[in-house]
Amino acid sequence: MIKRLIGLMAIVFAAVSLSACGVNNIPTKEENAKAKWSEVQVQYKRRADLIPQLVATVKGAAANERGILTDVINARSKATSVNIDASAIHDPAKFKQVQASQDGLSSALGRLMVIQERYPELKSNQGFTTLMAQLEGTANRISIAQRDYNEAAKDYNLALRTFPSIVWAKTLYSANKPMEYFTAPESASEAPKVDFSESSK
Repeated sequence: MIKRLIGLMAIVFAAVSLSACGVNNIPTKEENAKAKWSEVQVQYKRRADLIPQLVATVKGAAANERGILTDVINARSKATSVNIDASAIHDPAKFKQVQASQDGLSSALGRLMVIQERYPELKSNQGFTTLMAQLEGTANRISIAQRDYNEAAKDYNLALRTFPSIVWAKTLYSANKPMEYFTAPESASEAPKVDFSESSK
């Protein structure tokens, strides 16, 4: 009886010790980062779902801008064809592919948004105005979701490299890889360029 009690106390003590020394930190931080990644996916999907409505609205009022509309449609197709499941966060090549496809879509949308300056009827179209506001709101949500994911990924990556959790990273979680970060595209500092010259029509 006493041996059982001592054995039970030893198990409880070991469990408390392991918990206190951070054995659960790595999987906890990993799951948190995956949850933040899911929010990025949700916002990408929301943007992709809004684009067909926006393109249809613009087609009637800005028939001359077929090239920009085609670019948006193609960029959306490319972005939605790239699988953005959670496996991408540990794979640098796949992560870059996801980010590049989404950056391409953002760039195409930027050019589409600029054309409203040329077509006053677009500015007065309530449907267009509403869709633009929704897309701008979604762009803000994407930025926030990416920032939150980056913070969670940083927290997880630090757990893999700092004491005491590095002990568990090298033993129990040796298969765990660092997560990738979102970075600003090279074109982020440039305004979208649309040629409104007569020769472009």
